[in-house]
Amino acid sequence: PLWIPAVEASWSKNTSTAPDEWSADNPAFGQCAVTALVVQDILGGELLRCMVGSVSHYWNRLIDGTEIDLTASQFDFIPDRRGAELRGRDYVLSFEETQRRYSLLSNAVQSYLDTNSTRNLHEH
Repeated sequence: PLWIPAVEASWSKNTSTAPDEWSADNPAFGQCAVTALVVQDILGGELLRCMVGSVSHYWNRLIDGTEIDLTASQFDFIPDRRGAELRGRDYVLSFEETQRRYSLLSNAVQSYLDTNSTRNLHEH
């Protein structure tokens, strides 16, 4: 589906929780909360959170139970998701910095989709 490359292409230093540590070599770094919110916008479902070492990590569980973690690649290992907790959207967006980064990512994803959908229409 087009939304996956749209999300991945939209990650940037400005959407990362740790912009000084973000790099194009690890584009998923620091993107989990805002990515989970965007995935929820697109597919619905729930937000899940666990601790990976000292890092808070978010991903999605869809209505059918399927879990999607587009940012697992930021780790050098497969995160242990045992002990995951549900987190409400309002809670995740209660942090001003998360709101700012989510807005940037959401707008970039929408722009990508608009641009690529238009291109696809003209190619047919």
